[in-house]
Amino acid sequence: MATATQPNTPEKKDESVEAPGTPAASGNVVIPDTNAAVALPATSPQAVVDPDDLVATAKTPTLMEKVQEFRTRHEKWEMAAFFFGGFIYDIVSLSRIDDTLTLVQSFAYLVILTSLLLLEQRFPDGTEPPKLLAKVWRWREDAVHFFFGSLLSVFMLLLFKATSGVMPYLFVVGLFALLVANELPRFRQVGPVIRVVLLSLCVTLYFACLLPVVIGRMGFWVFLLAVALGSASVFGLMRVIQRWRPDVEFLVRNVAIPGFGVQAAMLVLYLVGVIPPLPVAVQFAGIYHKVERVSPGVYYLSSVDESIWYKPWTWFGPDFVMQPGDKPNYFFRIFAPKGFAPYRVRVRWYYDHPEKGWTTNGSGHMASVSSNGTDGGYRYYANTSNLKPGDWRVVLETEDGHEIHRINFSAGPSQRTEPREYAVEVSTLKEVKPLPLEEFLATRKTPAKPGEPTPQAGGTGTEPAPQAAGTAP
Repeated sequence: MATATQPNTPEKKDESVEAPGTPAASGNVVIPDTNAAVALPATSPQAVVDPDDLVATAKTPTLMEKVQEFRTRHEKWEMAAFFFGGFIYDIVSLSRIDDTLTLVQSFAYLVILTSLLLLEQRFPDGTEPPKLLAKVWRWREDAVHFFFGSLLSVFMLLLFKATSGVMPYLFVVGLFALLVANELPRFRQVGPVIRVVLLSLCVTLYFACLLPVVIGRMGFWVFLLAVALGSASVFGLMRVIQRWRPDVEFLVRNVAIPGFGVQAAMLVLYLVGVIPPLPVAVQFAGIYHKVERVSPGVYYLSSVDESIWYKPWTWFGPDFVMQPGDKPNYFFRIFAPKGFAPYRVRVRWYYDHPEKGWTTNGSGHMASVSSNGTDGGYRYYANTSNLKPGDWRVVLETEDGHEIHRINFSAGPSQRTEPREYAVEVSTLKEVKPLPLEEFLATRKTPAKPGEPTPQAGGTGTEPAPQAAGTAP
């Protein structure tokens, strides 16, 4: 410690240094100095401690603490990674709509979600949580949004498979927006209104997927039953919450309006065709020049492509190259759950008239199809006459007019005079997408039967006998 002495007093080096703040001997004035050593009065006068040793040393962070600090600094990126990771996992792992495990798992998620929402109303913030859940109660909000995210992603993917056209895609986009918003902190802070909306939506979508599988039929009355069960769930939720919170205004504002409002909106969206029909879905579809059944379960699909790789001006020709007598064949595979009752679908052809716009080419073809229990689904093809150059559209819809699938193609006259060359694909029962002819012949276990046609890729062929439609089991 440095000291100031009186005038004319010789400086005297004191071997012992007093602690800051202690009275100075012989009238000396104490001047604090943080760089001086400090003598501890309780110990030996000769014991001197460095001031740096009196400063608390920072604890070296553990690996877990470093991880938590990293997560805190990159919270938004972590949220995005988990969200897209879970979404991709659902895409890869999601099975058929009639898979028992998927249906049971979704039901379990709904039960857990309903229980958590009720517990949140029973034990609001500021009250002691239930003893059995005291240790995990702080993670309840994350659990709620995890289960909502899982359910919404499953329903969105199932609807995406059964969706065609612009309007149904808007509904799927809306579900995706809810799925993304479900991960945002602001969305989480809105409270029970948003959670009741999500729960009401998930319950109705679950029954819309389950009932057609159980009943084996689809249609308006099946969807209406799903809406009725969803409304009953909202009513039951409101009655249970009323036991703890008898405030009628709170129940109407936070449960009744959002819950029943979702049910009314779902019914309207189904009636106008925004919600696609469940559980049927087109697995594959295409336009071909020829469709030939060569053996039970095997179809040859032939098409013509006049584009030449070294002639760029041929790359942008029509999708369907026309010659006199050609009829486009719409070939598709449609899936329905195993044990599903036979149902009827309609194939409509539309032509983009230069003056009238899109007009119907005929009344369409009504076809009876059924479920064969395979992932690829039931195969069918239909064609149309009076083909004209221009833009065409084929729409597959249910008997009550709900669109299942659509495909657009352009038609134009052939510019070549030499014999046609067909690109041949083979449709089998096991493979959803057709195989190239070479690959099919290379993997074929049994040789072709005598008289069975075996066209070669790139060879010539003749048109089959005109048909209004053809079916395949």
